[in-house]
Amino acid sequence: MRPGVRCSARLRPLRASTLVSNGHCARSPRTTATPQTANSTLSYPRIHRPTVALQSASIPQVCLSRMRFMATVATDENIGQDWGPIQEYDRRVEVGQLRNDEHQRGIIQNIQNLHEELRYYTMPPIVPPSLDSLKPVKKSVFSSLFGKSQGGSSIGEIPDGLPQGLYLYGDVGSGKTMLMDLFYDTLPKSVLTKKRIHFNNFMQEVHMQSHRIKMEHGNDIDAVPFIAAQIARDGNVLCFDEFQCTDVGTAMILRRLLEALMSHGVVVVTTSNRHPDELYKNGVQREFFIPAIELLKTQLRVINLDSPTDYRKIARPLSGVYHTSLDSQANDHAEKWFRFLGDPEQPEPRSEVQTVWGREIYVPRVSGRAAWFTFDELIRQPKAAADYIELVRAYDAFIVTDIPGMTHQQRDLARRFILFIDAVYEGNAKLILTTEKPLTELFVSRDEIAESLMQQGVKEVSSHDLEHSIDKLKDSDLFVGSEEAFAFARALSRLRHMESTEWVERGMGLEEKGGKEEKDNWTKTRSRQMEDSM
Repeated sequence: MRPGVRCSARLRPLRASTLVSNGHCARSPRTTATPQTANSTLSYPRIHRPTVALQSASIPQVCLSRMRFMATVATDENIGQDWGPIQEYDRRVEVGQLRNDEHQRGIIQNIQNLHEELRYYTMPPIVPPSLDSLKPVKKSVFSSLFGKSQGGSSIGEIPDGLPQGLYLYGDVGSGKTMLMDLFYDTLPKSVLTKKRIHFNNFMQEVHMQSHRIKMEHGNDIDAVPFIAAQIARDGNVLCFDEFQCTDVGTAMILRRLLEALMSHGVVVVTTSNRHPDELYKNGVQREFFIPAIELLKTQLRVINLDSPTDYRKIARPLSGVYHTSLDSQANDHAEKWFRFLGDPEQPEPRSEVQTVWGREIYVPRVSGRAAWFTFDELIRQPKAAADYIELVRAYDAFIVTDIPGMTHQQRDLARRFILFIDAVYEGNAKLILTTEKPLTELFVSRDEIAESLMQQGVKEVSSHDLEHSIDKLKDSDLFVGSEEAFAFARALSRLRHMESTEWVERGMGLEEKGGKEEKDNWTKTRSRQMEDSM
């Protein structure tokens, strides 16, 4: 893992070797084992894992690593003064890191109120579930005929004293990241542990962990209460960046997962681009997701961050989205577009990790919903079509720099780049490029095209004809079959479409295009398209 990565929560796999002979996870030498509680409850994971057989009334532990980088144990050192978000906001305004905004100040008061409540909040003891409670209750003949099944769920009631969390939603540029920073960085000393996690990564790891549990203990096991207890043990306050629901698997378990976390006294704070009622709109079996929406609206204070002022104040760069020639102006071109497409409230870009079925994709620079890669980072490192699709679900705009010209000898790179182009195009995302060669020479060189055409009797080819010449060469040795020639031609066509003014400005909320209303409508449309593609 690279330093500075915000968002990859890693839930380690379950193994039979997790338990030692007395049913406890082994500890490092300087610690002592936690006594196992009554009713065959589950002990918590430690470091060493000698191999022994499982006990019938217990379940192996999920060895949850501390959430990387953003999972923190509260101490005097990393909190400093025990002051709140408003004091920190005033300090940042005074030193010039932020500019004073009365609309934002009103929102920060809500964050300050939660901060004050957390000063005096004590998280209840966590009682892990037993293996028996995670199994379905077998029906008697009588109950199967006349009664209803009482499932073995061990999710408790949400305590009355649980502080109401926060659901902060708004557009890019509304200050979501800054507000979450203020809350997270100034949590009071009474909060012993805290975690901040990108929601997509969190849910992918939960799904993988649930799969491992079911593989080891059978599909009937209810993994959610166990996973929730482990997460709760390591986080009094749980902060989600970019809360969303884009797949039916998440929709089906999210209510129970959140309910289980809250039943252990976990306070949830999250940011999102959408109001809870807009989550998973038009999704498959959305009726099963409605209870999760109601839970969010009941247990979290829903706050709209959008300012009444115009949405986007940064002027659109005058240059086109593609810059040819990797000269001294190429980086300036990329920087201007990155600032325009990213979050203007975010002073510095951050890095993130996206996880696709256990594979980590490092995203070196992120601002808002814009991601910046070099060609080597995005294409030269092997990736599959699914990886690019997941990236497009996570980000609205991509800046890709230092793209070389690819001859037939770099066919694998060209195919991979085309997979990325297809994902961006079909996901209606923005694309900014800096390239060594013109678009028409990205996938095959001008000399290769000219030579192949000459072999077919075409003596001269102008630059204007290069794009249309690929179709004539579909049966030549330059391409591996007509399908490859078609894919190259389609990629060029899509790149041309994505550089149009209409494509670039669509959904940006530019004042002359309709401002915030246009942005909101396009965001809803794109979200539905992404959900429908699941």
